[in-house]
Amino acid sequence: MKSILVIGMGRLGRHFATKMLALGNDVMIVDKDDSTIEQFSSIFTDSQIGDCRQEGVLRALGINNFDLCFVAIGEDFQASLEITSMLKDLGANYIVSKAREDRQAKFLKLVGANEVVYPEKEIAEKLAMRYNANNIFDYIKLTSEYSIYEIPVVPSWIGRSINSLNIRQKYEVNVIGIKQENILKPLPTPEYIFQPSDHLVVIGKSKDVFALTQKK
Repeated sequence: MKSILVIGMGRLGRHFATKMLALGNDVMIVDKDDSTIEQFSSIFTDSQIGDCRQEGVLRALGINNFDLCFVAIGEDFQASLEITSMLKDLGANYIVSKAREDRQAKFLKLVGANEVVYPEKEIAEKLAMRYNANNIFDYIKLTSEYSIYEIPVVPSWIGRSINSLNIRQKYEVNVIGIKQENILKPLPTPEYIFQPSDHLVVIGKSKDVFALTQKK
């Protein structure tokens, strides 16, 4: 269990805070809008109205007691920058800040953010990757080279085992899961026999996965 501080209860902040709470963490929310805090006070027992651009407000929260501070303010970059900087000065253990573009991310890291997230950019990249190819159902970027993809089973693989196809050596990808009717079965054995309805969860480079989806 971790102690989480979420500053800003816009769409990203509220979804993150709600999920972290559901996972069993202690979550405190802060927003300068009293109606927003009133709306969520029944869900989050630790909630406070306050403008975190004021150092006194942040000090009163006991910043160094939180394992993670999430600055979920995207519409006011100046506020996000100031708050991130003050969190660093006050000894925050780990700071995650929201950005909308690369230049914002650069400045947020300069003033103290340990990590910067780009929700809009990440969603756009995921959608672009999905709709760029007809046979990509889902996509998670891992590094600049490698990603995880959900793809349909290659027709010629149906009825054959993972081991007999020598997939890793021949196709440069690893099968890390089989998805059937939206149920994921991770780490299939080498003896697994591919079925017509299978979706494969594979890890590899985009060029290798795209080449695989074109095979008959």
